[in-house]
Amino acid sequence: MTVLTSRFADGLAVGDVGSDLVATAESAVGQALAGLSGSPDLVCFFICGDDPDDVTRAGLRAMEMARRAGPGTRVIGCSSTGVIGDGRGIEVTPSVSAWAATLDEARITTFSLETLRAEDRFVVVGLPEREADDRAAILLADPYSFPTDAFVERSSQVLGDLPLIGGLANGLQGRGSVRLFADGEVHTEGAIGVLLGGPINVDTVVSQGCRPIGQTMVVTAAEDNLLLELAGQPALARLEELVSALDEEDRDLVASGLQIGIAMDEYAERHERGDFLIRGVLGIDPEREAVAIGDIVEIGRTVRFQVRDAATADEDLYELLDEYVEQGGRVDGALLFSCNGRGSTMFGTADHDPVAIRETLGPIGVAGFFAAGEIGPVAGHNHVHGFTASMLIFRG
Repeated sequence: MTVLTSRFADGLAVGDVGSDLVATAESAVGQALAGLSGSPDLVCFFICGDDPDDVTRAGLRAMEMARRAGPGTRVIGCSSTGVIGDGRGIEVTPSVSAWAATLDEARITTFSLETLRAEDRFVVVGLPEREADDRAAILLADPYSFPTDAFVERSSQVLGDLPLIGGLANGLQGRGSVRLFADGEVHTEGAIGVLLGGPINVDTVVSQGCRPIGQTMVVTAAEDNLLLELAGQPALARLEELVSALDEEDRDLVASGLQIGIAMDEYAERHERGDFLIRGVLGIDPEREAVAIGDIVEIGRTVRFQVRDAATADEDLYELLDEYVEQGGRVDGALLFSCNGRGSTMFGTADHDPVAIRETLGPIGVAGFFAAGEIGPVAGHNHVHGFTASMLIFRG
C-alpha cells in the first residue's frame, strides 16, 4: 500500500527471516514511484537487513529502479535498524521504506563527505558550494567513521544559517555494517546527503520531547562538561534540592534519565518547553559537587533540568505539529528521522511518530528511519540530538 499524492509518495515492504531483501526493496521503491503523477526528481530509501551484503544488493537495486524512473533523478539512502513508511514504523525486521518526490524546478545536488587528516586536525571534504537560494540539506552519516557532532555543530561556519536535517545511519551488525547510498555509489563510511535549493518550500520541525522541572538557573562555574555551580551554589546541591521538591512520579523520571536544557535565547523573559537545547545528564562528581552533562556550557548561560517520558514526548510532538498546521499552507510530504530510542521502547508501538504526522498533517507521503542520532536545527542552529523526532516538511 502507498500514499497517493500528485508530488510525493511513500512505500513500505516488510520481509521475514530468509526473505529476499532485494525483492523487498523492489516492492517499496515500486510503491513510491507508482504514487507519483510525474517522474521523480528525488528518491530516498532506507533499508533494515541482517546481512550487510544483502543490504548492499538491495540498495543497488533501489538506486537502479529510481534512476531509471526519470531523467536526472537524484537518489540517496542508508541502512538502519528500523524504517518508517506507509504510516508505520518497523523495527529490527528486514524491511525497506522508500519516498519519492516531484520537486518541479528545485535544484537538487547530491554529495558525499569524507574526513581527511591535515597536519594536526581533520578536514571534511566534499560539501558542494552554497548558493544564495539554498533551502536545506539532508545529511545521512555513519556514526562510526564520520565526526557528525563536530561537523554539525560547526556547520554554520561553512553553511551559514542553512538548516541540516537527517540522522545517523546504522546496521543490525553495528560497526562495519553501515551502508550509505548516493546516485549509484555505495559508501561504507563518511556521510552522504542532498542539498535542496531554488523554488522549493521546506520547513524543519524538531521535537525533543522534554518537560522542564524546577527553575531556570545561571551557570556560575563550569569546567569542560562539568557544571560546578548553578546560581552561585554547588551544582549537585542545586540538583538535590530540586529532586527533593518533586512528586514521586517525577522523581521516578529523574531516576530513569535526567536531562538538562540549555536556553537558546538568553534574552527571553521566560524559558519554557521548546526554548532549550536538550542534553543528557551523564552523572555526578560527589567530591567536586558537580554534575556532568553531554555538552560544554559556558559560564553565564541559562539552564533548566528536564525529564522525558512517553506522555511528554507525545504531547510535545503533537503540539509542535499543531502549531505548524496553524501557520497555514498546504503540506505535501515529509521525511522523518526518529530516534531508535523512541518507537516501541518509549511509546509501546513503533508507529507513534508516523501516525502523529498523518493525524496532524494529513495523508501525505512520509518516510524515514529510526536513527542512532538525529540532526536538526533548534532556534536556528544545527545540532545532533537523541530521543528526538526531526522532520523535513515540504509544503505547497
